Amino acid sequence: MQEIAVWTGQGCILTTKDFTILEFLQERRHRFSETYAALLRAKLDAATVIFREDMPAHVTTLNSRVRFRIGDEQPQTRIISHDELQGFVGLTLPLTTLRGLALLGLAAGETIVLPRDGTAAPERVVLEAVLYQPEAARRKMRATARPALRLVHNADAGTPPRGVPIISGGDDDPGPSAA
Repeated sequence: MQEIAVWTGQGCILTTKDFTILEFLQERRHRFSETYAALLRAKLDAATVIFREDMPAHVTTLNSRVRFRIGDEQPQTRIISHDELQGFVGLTLPLTTLRGLALLGLAAGETIVLPRDGTAAPERVVLEAVLYQPEAARRKMRATARPALRLVHNADAGTPPRGVPIISGGDDDPGPSAA
């Protein structure tokens, strides 16, 4: 039997959410090619599952923007998406494609080798960089300290002290504009 996929590195790291999505796809594996189903099973079997707060910033997660290369071709930049998104042709790489699935859970610098349809030569996919990862961005936003509140205007300045009645111009009827 031909080896379907070979990782160089430590395997894949998935968030609990990404793992759950892959399990959902596994239940519907009959919709995918044999190669895709085998890679999906291998990912689920070999995955290290962690909480999104603990995900290293250099690992591909769902909705990450990644730069990768196929063999000796020019690098490509794509967003790993759950499914094909209309209007985003060329910007996304759906998880439902072999390459999208292959990149999920890989760390920057890691390589995965995939069989090509109809050819004997395998396809070498190198993840060059994770340019944006939602989990890392969320952590960065939370870590950014909010500026301390600073009093800009003292609303009490120039107002009578509490307990002193405010004397109006006489009639306290607000008129028709109050309605």
